[in-house]
Amino acid sequence: MKFETEYKTIESVAGPLVIVGKVGNAGYNEIVNIRMANGELRLGQVLDTSEKYAVVQVFGRTDGINIDKTSVSFLGETFKVGVGSDMLGRIFDGQGRPLDVKASISYEDKRDINGEPINPVARQMPSDFIETGISSIDGLFTLVRGQKLPIFSGSGLPHNEIAAQITRQASVKNQSEAFAVVFAGIGLMNDDAAYFINEFRKTGALSRTVAFINLANDASIERILTPRLALTTAEFLAYEKGMHVLVILTDMTNYAEALRELSSAREEVPGRRGYPGYMYTDLASIYERAGVVKGKKGSITQLPIVTMPSDDVTHPIPDLTGYITEGQVYVSRQLKNRGVYPPITPLGSLSRLMNNGIGAGKTREDHRGVADQLYGAYARAQDAKSLSSIVGAEALSESDKLYLKFGDEFEKRFLGQGFYEKRTIEETLSIGWDLLSMLPETELTRVKEEYVKKYYKKK
Repeated sequence: MKFETEYKTIESVAGPLVIVGKVGNAGYNEIVNIRMANGELRLGQVLDTSEKYAVVQVFGRTDGINIDKTSVSFLGETFKVGVGSDMLGRIFDGQGRPLDVKASISYEDKRDINGEPINPVARQMPSDFIETGISSIDGLFTLVRGQKLPIFSGSGLPHNEIAAQITRQASVKNQSEAFAVVFAGIGLMNDDAAYFINEFRKTGALSRTVAFINLANDASIERILTPRLALTTAEFLAYEKGMHVLVILTDMTNYAEALRELSSAREEVPGRRGYPGYMYTDLASIYERAGVVKGKKGSITQLPIVTMPSDDVTHPIPDLTGYITEGQVYVSRQLKNRGVYPPITPLGSLSRLMNNGIGAGKTREDHRGVADQLYGAYARAQDAKSLSSIVGAEALSESDKLYLKFGDEFEKRFLGQGFYEKRTIEETLSIGWDLLSMLPETELTRVKEEYVKKYYKKK
C-alpha cells in the first residue's frame, strides 16, 4: 500500500496543468489532492511522470494556485467511483457527485473507472432484440442486446431528441430481467443538459436511469472521466445485479476533442488533424466495454452519439468509431430539411448483428425479407428522384413514378413518427407491408413467397 505523500514543490502552472517537481514514485492516472492556500481542495490526476516531475491535470480551474503556498498530495490510487442500486433515478456530475438534492446514496462497492477488459473467450454472441420503439431502427437496422451501435449525426440535427426518445422507450423483448439506462452527457451545453434532465423527469424515464452530466464549461479532464464513470456503473448493474443496461454516450466528439486538448497540453506528437495517434486505442477502451458475458444474466449495450464535424464521415472520430463498432445509424440533414422526424436514413445505415436478433421467436419470421425489400425499394425511389430532377417527373416510366410515390410515403409513414410515438415491432412491420402493398407482387423479389401470400394487402 502506498502512503499519501504531500509536496510543496509546484514549479509551474500551464493552463490546466500543474508541474510538480521532486516527486518520487508517482503513478500514471494517480489521483491527487491540491490544497490551496485558503484550505480549498481541488482534485487532479497525474497525466505524465518522470524521475523528478509529475504533470497533474486539475479537475477545474487553476487560477488562484500559489506556487509557494499550494501543496499537492498523491493519494496512491486511480480514480474510483461508488456504485450501487440506489444510483437508479439519480443525476450525477462528471466526477460522479450527485447533482440532485435527494437523500444520500448507499453505495455497495467502489470501483476503478478504467474497468477490466472482458476476456474474449468469456464473450457470448449478442442475439436478443432491443425494441427502441423507432421504426427505422427496429425495422431496418435492428439493435441487439450487447451490441455497440453508434448514431452518426451533425450539428443542428435532432440527435438529442432521438437519444431522449430511445432512453424513454427502449426495452428488451421476451426477457424477464430488469432494464436500465445509463446516460452520459459529455460536454453538453447548459440548455441541452436541462433538456435531458427535464425530459427524463417529465416522462418518468428517470426512475430506471442513471445520468452523468458533464457541462461544456467543466474541466476537459471530466470529459475523459464521464463515459468511464457511466460504464463502470453499467458494469455493476449488468454483471452484479443482472440487469440489461443500455448506455447512451453523447457526444463522443466532445470526448475526442478533450483527448486532443490534453494530448496537446502534454506536447505529444499529433496524428490525423491534431488528434493523438492512440485515439483508436482510447476509443476502443470505451466501446469494447459492451457485450454479453457467459454465465451472467445482464448485458451492456452501447449507443454512442457522434456528431461529425462538417458532416464529414471520413473525419477521424466517426472513421475510427466505425472500425470499432458493429454498424452505424445515420441522421440525415436532407430528411430533416424535408420535415421528417426522426430523420434517420436507411442509406448508409446498417447493423452488422441484426440477423442475430431478428426472425421467428425474436421479432417475426418475415422481418429480414421486409427490411431488404423496403431498403431496395427506397433506393430505387432515390434513383427515380435523381432521374426526375434531370428529365422531369413527366418523362419517367410508370414504374419509376410508382417508386417515386413509394419513396414519399415511406419517408412520411415509416421513417416519420411522433416524438412520443412508440411503435412495437409488429406495428413497424405492418406499416412496412402497407407500403410494400403499393407495389405489384412481382416486384417483391426479396421476400419469401409464403410471406407475400400471408401479409401482402391486395388493393
